Amino acid sequence: MVDQTDIQSVLFLCTFNAVRSVMAEALLKSTYGKIYTQSAGVHAGEDADIFVTAVLKDVGIDVSTHEPRALRELDEGSFDLIITLSEEAYSYAIQETRTESVDIEFWPTYDATQTKGARATKIAAYSEVRDQLLAKIKDRFAK
Repeated sequence: MVDQTDIQSVLFLCTFNAVRSVMAEALLKSTYGKIYTQSAGVHAGEDADIFVTAVLKDVGIDVSTHEPRALRELDEGSFDLIITLSEEAYSYAIQETRTESVDIEFWPTYDATQTKGARATKIAAYSEVRDQLLAKIKDRFAK
């Protein structure tokens, strides 16, 4: 595991770049802005998720202009750390970076898009994912 003080760039990778990876990128940027942070998906995903926008707005973060992208669309070079948020992303990251020197971590994270029910139920699920990601980020990157 790369020591926190050595990390200058982080990529959050998920199946789609629409919910979990978007939240994680925004939360890390707002909490530890000095670390270069991006997010992507194995697949680009759809337009911005309205529930992600809502639960991040609740904590003062605006992601309404986020455009989902796939990992292959990133022009950046390598990252110090790739944090994967789904099993598919973890497998993909290992396969795609096998010739690179990069650390990969797997943070299993619930897919809130699978939550059924009323709007309030969905907001609660997304908020829980947001709060869990923030706790993991603070634990991983606190100095």
